[in-house]
Amino acid sequence: MAEQYRLEVTGVSKSFPGVKALDKINLKVRPGTVHALMGENGAGKSTLMKCLFGIYKMDEGEIFIDGQKVNIGNPDEALHKGLAMVHQELQPVPARSIAENMYLGRYPMVKIGPLKIVDHKTMNSEAEKWLKDVKMTFNPKAKLGTLSIGQMQSVEIAKAVSQNARLVILDEPTSSLTDNEVEALFSIIRDLKSRGVSMIYISHKMAEIRQIADDITIMRDGTYVGSWEIKDISDEEIVKKMVGRELSNVYPPKGDYRTDETVLKVSHLSSIHEKSFQDCSFELKRGEILGFGGLVGAQRTELMEAIFGMRGVASGEIEILGKKAAVKRPQDAINDSVGMITEDRRGTGIIGCLSIADNTAIASYRNYVKAGVINSKMVGEVVKESIAKLSIKTPSDKTTIQSLSGGNQQKVIIARWLANNPDILIMDEPTRGIDVGAKYEIYQIMIDLVKQGKSIIMISSEMPELLGMSNRIIVMCNGRITGEVEEEEATQERIMAFATKFDLNDNARENFTQEVQS
Repeated sequence: MAEQYRLEVTGVSKSFPGVKALDKINLKVRPGTVHALMGENGAGKSTLMKCLFGIYKMDEGEIFIDGQKVNIGNPDEALHKGLAMVHQELQPVPARSIAENMYLGRYPMVKIGPLKIVDHKTMNSEAEKWLKDVKMTFNPKAKLGTLSIGQMQSVEIAKAVSQNARLVILDEPTSSLTDNEVEALFSIIRDLKSRGVSMIYISHKMAEIRQIADDITIMRDGTYVGSWEIKDISDEEIVKKMVGRELSNVYPPKGDYRTDETVLKVSHLSSIHEKSFQDCSFELKRGEILGFGGLVGAQRTELMEAIFGMRGVASGEIEILGKKAAVKRPQDAINDSVGMITEDRRGTGIIGCLSIADNTAIASYRNYVKAGVINSKMVGEVVKESIAKLSIKTPSDKTTIQSLSGGNQQKVIIARWLANNPDILIMDEPTRGIDVGAKYEIYQIMIDLVKQGKSIIMISSEMPELLGMSNRIIVMCNGRITGEVEEEEATQERIMAFATKFDLNDNARENFTQEVQS
């Protein structure tokens, strides 16, 4: 087997009940390079990596590392063979320390008499060193649960680096990172490349791939499409090969379906926490897609969670469909015809141990209850209709949702609220971690909803998405609404000006400027 490759995967296949997830996949990764792996959600990227890392047992195929054939039966064997993996969906132990999470399963031990105990001093010292190596100044003794999702992702990256791996798999590593954290990650990646470490980089973000990757392999529907040097293939060709068709426009024509009816009115709403949102007022019209923009920490998510009854409010009023609403918990919002797709898909979106059917119907079971009994037939029809409408790739609606790709999980969450038929749908980062083809489908669903007279609030950190999908954009900064623009007046520069209105931090302004330009 050719020794110029750090990794060579040949003819890998993997089937699950009712579906062939991988069909004779090939992959070759050169030493000291970043190899992008791209494809739509459900294309099999994460499944291939789990086979490589020993989480799944492949049905057929061979794996070679530095020219030597290897058999990897479990993640521990993968680690000993020089492989490390940062998973797309984090699985932290929040009640334990950062250091304990980094060294889970490989704790340094010290012998005291006849006993062996964890050497916490060495572990904390080593963890601190590796955290500094990835430019994260966390206290290794702090509970992991005190960190944000993005910070937990950074800890996972530090953990991978600490294992001195020859090949690091990064599965959507920037999906929850701030601009500063992304740049820190790229700095680490370049440093690892200079040391001869190879990386497989799974991402849907074309700008990232262009910035960091040397080579690219594209998969589609569990099959191998091809591999290229990144300089030899255009963005348009990548998209076409990923989805099997050309996407002439990133965003479908949205039109303007707004009426004069105000379906949501928020007046002087303030959080119980002084450093969160304060004195926020806005209105949402029927048939409108209202975008919410701002820098990281602008408190957009917190404001929407308060409207949905997930956070406490100190003062202010909420009117829904013309009536004053007392929203103390999410069920109150649901009863008032409001739905919310949360930013944290794994933490507050899916119920991993339940089936796709249960995850789809859980918000609308009350609509199908008669004499205290759920009409399973009606629920089944709604679930099947939703799965077909959103093109969710699954062998059965009985499949557990945790076995789906991230993009298909997101579609199930959208299907949940479509089944509940809300008048107002709050969508917090609705396309995060979703491929370009699935994004287009979700955008089309949003447009279909407002055509039907529904109203949508969309929080997005992607400037093109805000501009491409919103009828009107409200911008927040440091917990306050600082600007509002209609779509015909909206420009990247105007939104950035509002987003930095109360922010005198030059670094934040510079980072946002770079994001806008990219």
